[in-house]
Amino acid sequence: MSERPIPSRDPSGPSQRRAAASLDRAIRALRRGDPVLLTGASDGVALALAAELADDGNLRRLREISARPLSVVLTRRRAVALGLAPRDELSGAVAVALAPEFPAPVIRNLADPAASLGADPPGLAGAPVPAADSALAAVALAKLASLLPAALVLPLGRAEAALARRRPDIPAVDAAAVLSRRAAMAGLSRVAEARVPLADAEEARLIAFRPADGGTEHLAILIGTPDPAAPALVRLHSECFTGDLLASLRCDCGDQLRGAIAAISKAGGGVLLYLAQEGRGIGLVNKLRAYTLQDSGFDTVDANEQLGFDADERVYLPAAEMLRQLGIPTVRLLTNNPDKVAALERYGIRIVERVPHVFPSNGHNARYLHTKATRSGHLL
Repeated sequence: MSERPIPSRDPSGPSQRRAAASLDRAIRALRRGDPVLLTGASDGVALALAAELADDGNLRRLREISARPLSVVLTRRRAVALGLAPRDELSGAVAVALAPEFPAPVIRNLADPAASLGADPPGLAGAPVPAADSALAAVALAKLASLLPAALVLPLGRAEAALARRRPDIPAVDAAAVLSRRAAMAGLSRVAEARVPLADAEEARLIAFRPADGGTEHLAILIGTPDPAAPALVRLHSECFTGDLLASLRCDCGDQLRGAIAAISKAGGGVLLYLAQEGRGIGLVNKLRAYTLQDSGFDTVDANEQLGFDADERVYLPAAEMLRQLGIPTVRLLTNNPDKVAALERYGIRIVERVPHVFPSNGHNARYLHTKATRSGHLL
C-alpha cells in the first residue's frame, strides 16, 4: 500500500485561530515563569503566574505593575491536602490572600506537596474563598501548561490593565478561551498518514490528528482491514512514556499497548487510538512527582490529589471525534475501565461489547493494579 498525503483541513475560522495562537503564547509564557494577562473574566482583568515557578524576580515584576493584594489559587483538592479546606467539597478552586512580601520558596511549597506545611502555613492573610473566574482560568491555564495546578493571581485596576495590555512582554489571553479549551478539543484535523509495519501487526497505518487549538497530536493506529459492516475492535490508550517506551514495571501500560496491538491484529483488524494524555492527563513531569509521593506511601489516586489534580484528568471527546472521522460509529471496546465506555457513549459512540484487557502483575505494580480495581472501578 503506497504512502498517500492527507489534505489539510482547518475546522476553525480566523477568530478561532487567533484565540488558539493567544492560548499557545500564554501557555509558553507560563511555563517560562512569566506573567500572563487574563482578560474577559466577569471579575475583571488579572495577571497570573505559575506558583511552582515563583521566584524573587517574577514576583518583583508583578509588584512593579500593581501594589494590589496578591492571592494564591489552589484547587480544592490541594487545599484539602494542606489542611486549608474541609473535605466535604473537592471540585473547583479557592483563593487565599498572601501577606505582603510573602516569600517565593513558601509559595512554591504551597503548590508542591514535596514540603508539608501543616494546616496553617505562616503569612496567609486570610481564609480561603471560592475562586472567581480569573482565578479559575489561571489554574486551568496551569493545567494546560502541564504545570502544578496552582497560580498566583493579581487583580488589576482599569489603568493598570490598560498599561499591561500595551506591554509586549506580557501575553494576553481571554479567560473564557482558557476555560472552554476542552470543549474545543473535538476540532481535529487529519494531517498525516503513513504505513508503519509493527512487530505484532505488519498491516498497520498511523494517522495523525491535530487539535485546532494547537495542542499535541493524537494518533490512530489502523490495523488490518476492519469489516465496515461489523463493530470494530477498538482500544483507547493514553500515552505512557515510562511504560510504553521504557517498559517500566510500575504500571501495566506497556503490556496493554502491545497486547492490544496483537489482539486487534489477531481479530483481523481494528483501531488503537494513542491519546496525548500522559499520566492520566497530568503530564510526564507531574506523573514523576506522583511517583515520588507513591514511594512515600500514597496510592495512585491520593498522589494525584496531593498534587491538586483529580484522580483522572483525561477527556475522551477527541477519541470520539477520531472514531467519527474514521467512520467507526459502533465499537467493541478493549478496556477494563467502565469510565471509558460511559465517556464514548456520552459522545455518541455506540459500545456493543466491553472486551476485557487484563494482564498479570509483575511484583512492582501489584499495588497500582489493586488501586485501579478498588478505587477507580477497573474490572480486573
